[in-house]
Amino acid sequence: MTQNAVQRILTAGCFILAGLAATGCKKPAADAGPQMQGLPVQTVTVALQPVAQSSDYVATVKSRRSATMQPQVSGSLTQILTRSGEHVRAGQVLMEIDPRQQQAMVESQRATEQQKKALFDYNTVEVDRQRKLFEAGVTSRDAYDQAQQAYQNAKADYDSAAQSRKSQEQLLGYYTIRSPFDGVVGDIPVHVGDYVTTSTMLTTVDENKDLEAYIYVPTERSSQVRMGQAVDLTDNNGKLLEKTKVDFISPEVDSTLQEILVKAPVDTSLEVVRNAQMVKANIIWSTKPMAVVPVLAVTRRGEESFVYVVQQQGPMTIAHRTSVVLGETVGNNYSIASGLNTGDKVVVSGTQFLVDGMPVILMGGPPQPPPPAAKSAGAQSMNNGTEAHASAAKRVTVSHPLHRKHRRSRARRRGHVKPAQVT
Repeated sequence: MTQNAVQRILTAGCFILAGLAATGCKKPAADAGPQMQGLPVQTVTVALQPVAQSSDYVATVKSRRSATMQPQVSGSLTQILTRSGEHVRAGQVLMEIDPRQQQAMVESQRATEQQKKALFDYNTVEVDRQRKLFEAGVTSRDAYDQAQQAYQNAKADYDSAAQSRKSQEQLLGYYTIRSPFDGVVGDIPVHVGDYVTTSTMLTTVDENKDLEAYIYVPTERSSQVRMGQAVDLTDNNGKLLEKTKVDFISPEVDSTLQEILVKAPVDTSLEVVRNAQMVKANIIWSTKPMAVVPVLAVTRRGEESFVYVVQQQGPMTIAHRTSVVLGETVGNNYSIASGLNTGDKVVVSGTQFLVDGMPVILMGGPPQPPPPAAKSAGAQSMNNGTEAHASAAKRVTVSHPLHRKHRRSRARRRGHVKPAQVT
């Protein structure tokens, strides 16, 4: 047997001994740790809270002083002295209708009045003169009576002409459209040159304050409506606009709607609420304590609403499905009309993964990261065996004569430079 063969046998024997040593040190793996016995969930305890019993209705905001401007005379529109959205004062001129025909009527009536006044002044002097002559015995009683009658007729004609002149002047004032009060001008659908009549809408003027919410309540609730009842006004997004109270209850039922008109004052400026705006009115009937749970705890399937209540069943903690009847919504919570008792613990997390009777683990706080798992004895033994095997192999590699000879051969080759090849 050659020396090289003996060296190869010795090398293989060293590897086999190292492998046997590692295999002999290996132990069976330890049993795995305890498995999770339920779904980790968070819970809240049911408690009673005061919940308002209320109803929502659609209300219309109206201004107490909102006027639709229509002319009292007919004619051509000659001037528009305002614009939409302008804040105007009481008595401010808004528009003018052609007044020339009416002005002529006023001048004619003034002339007639002056004529009647001249006759009245003459008869005043004449009746005084006839009275003196009658007292002196110069004229008869009949002449004095005729003078008095002429005076009375002239006085009546003069008074009639004066009143007719005042009436025509007042009618002339209707050709000038003025604001009835302080407010904001609405849309102006007419134009200069349009012929307007008493049925033509010129514009609107709305007061900036003193608004009222018109709420129609069903007759079934008529016995519950009372003066001073709390009303919450909200917009379509649920944002609270104002808290107010009922200050008017109609004594009769609307014949068309068969509902009762209820009014509540609105003190919010027109920057938030405007005339004829539709808002939501929440009338609060009463307040009573009720069980309240978060919205996340309630699951809805069709017409059924239910929650998962934590119960103890022997050594296990389970989630029991419980049907509930929902009441009013209070912020992010539901009030429960029936189905829960004070002190019950309801699940608020992971409800989509729960089924009735499923084991759960109550989470008292935020989950903590698990501690690093300890290495098993088998793994430690295998690592030790692997390290021993690598050490043994290293020792064999370093100490064997064949390897030393191989390293010397590689060193000699590194010193030799191979000539370049030409292609």
